[in-house]
Amino acid sequence: MKNLILFLVLSLFSVVAFAQTDEKGEKIMADSEDAKAAFLKDDPGMMEFFENSYGYIILPNVGKGAWGVGAAAGNGIAVEQGVHVGFARMTQLTIGFQAGGQAYSEVVFFETKEAFDRFKQGTIEMAAQVSAVAAASGASANAKYNEGVLVFTRTKKGLMYEASVGGQQFKFRAK
Repeated sequence: MKNLILFLVLSLFSVVAFAQTDEKGEKIMADSEDAKAAFLKDDPGMMEFFENSYGYIILPNVGKGAWGVGAAAGNGIAVEQGVHVGFARMTQLTIGFQAGGQAYSEVVFFETKEAFDRFKQGTIEMAAQVSAVAAASGASANAKYNEGVLVFTRTKKGLMYEASVGGQQFKFRAK
């Protein structure tokens, strides 16, 4: 029951934050630029994905908590062909052996226009078969797209023990 309440609170926070004012939008933009710089500091090779992918989303501040059932949520920006086109929201629910709390950043690259359009239409859902690459020096060298999507995460703080399944859902809002 505690986990359900946590998920509902995170989801509500995510919905409220997604309906941003200009000030909140500017904060998300600034946080996203900081997150991009941190990803590139960890692995300069990621610049290839930022420059050559059709589009990407950056979620600079994702919060995750779990005790058996886990939930995560975060807001960020959507970039298409190098132009900021809108905002992204991610929610996640997982079930399995897991405990803890964590804050992290996530960047999702879309290889093609079709993959980015699936995100904008809300039909991108990532499950266990799409795994994220932990950003670290050289991690991008062997990273591969899966169905036109590639995900990198970067832990900011916290500790999470996890062996779970679940999925992430994404929403898009044009700016």
